[in-house]
Amino acid sequence: MKTIPGLALVSADLVRVEHKMREAPHQDIEPLSMALDTLLKSGGKRVRPLLALLVSHLYDSLSDKVIALAAAVEMLHTATLVHDDLIDSARLRRGNPTLNAIWSPGATVLTGDFLFAWAANLAAQTESVRVMFIFSQTLMVICGGELGQLFHRPWRDQTRQDYDRRIYAKTASLFAAATEAAAVLASAPESKIKALRDYGHQLGMAFQIVDDVLDFVGTSKEMGKPVGSDVRQGIVTLPTLYYLGQNSDDKLLAQVLEGHANDGVVETLVARIREAGAIDAAMHDARNHVKQAQAALAGLPGNGYHQAMFDLAEFVVQRRI
Repeated sequence: MKTIPGLALVSADLVRVEHKMREAPHQDIEPLSMALDTLLKSGGKRVRPLLALLVSHLYDSLSDKVIALAAAVEMLHTATLVHDDLIDSARLRRGNPTLNAIWSPGATVLTGDFLFAWAANLAAQTESVRVMFIFSQTLMVICGGELGQLFHRPWRDQTRQDYDRRIYAKTASLFAAATEAAAVLASAPESKIKALRDYGHQLGMAFQIVDDVLDFVGTSKEMGKPVGSDVRQGIVTLPTLYYLGQNSDDKLLAQVLEGHANDGVVETLVARIREAGAIDAAMHDARNHVKQAQAALAGLPGNGYHQAMFDLAEFVVQRRI
C-alpha cells in the first residue's frame, strides 16, 4: 500500500491526536475503556484528522485547539461506525469483530452515544462557537443521512441524486467539516475557508465512491468484510446504479437486493457488475471529484502542505483499501 500523502509531515501531530482521543473520562468503567482502546487500535487511515492538520500547517497555525479539533472529527467518525455497524448488523469491521457482534444492542448504542459526547467535548475544547456550529451541523447531516438510508425509497426508484445526498451525509460532510473548521481556527480569509470546505467536500465524495467501488473489486482480506457487502444489504451504490441503468430487468440483481440470495448468487452478480463497465463509470466520476478538489486549492498558500493536499486527492483514487 502506498504511503498516504502528508502523513509523514504531520506524524508527530497525529501522535498528539491519538493521545488526545484517549483522554476520554470514565476510564474506570473497564468495558468502556476496553472498547475505546479496541476501536482506536483498529485504526483506519486517519484521513479526517490528517486533513485538519494539513490545513492548520498550510497557514502555520498548529495549536492545542487544532489537535482537539482533529481528535474531535476522528472521534465523531468512530462513533458513527459503532452505530452504523449496529444498524447494518455488521459482524466485522476491518477484519475484527464489531462491538455489536460481542455486546448487546443496548451496550453498543450507549458506547456510540458516549463517543458522540466525547467528540463534542473535544470540539468544545477549540473554544470556537463557529467550530461547534460546524460540528453540530455535521452531526445532524450524518444522522439525517442514516435515517434516510433506513427509510429509503424502493431500490428500483433510487436516483443518482439520492446516492449523492447519501454519500455526502455519510462521508463528505465530515471531510468538509475537518477542512472548514481547521481553516476557521487558522483565521483564514472567508474565501479561503469556503475553498477549503469545497476541497474537503469533493475529496470526501471521491473517497466514498472509491470505497463503494472497492466493495466490488477488492478482496475480503483487503476490505476486512465480505465482497459485495453493500449489495448484500440491499444498498444501491454507484456501481450498482450504473449497472441498473443498463440492466433494469436483471432478475439476479432483484434477488440480491431483496435479500433472497446465497453467497454464490451474490458472487455471480458482483462478477456481472465488474464486467459491465459500471466500475469504470463510477471511477470516472470519482476522478472528476478529485479534479474539483484539486482546483479548489488554487490560490491557497503554496508550500509542502499544499502539495500534500493536492497529492492526497490523487491518492484517493489510487488506493486499494
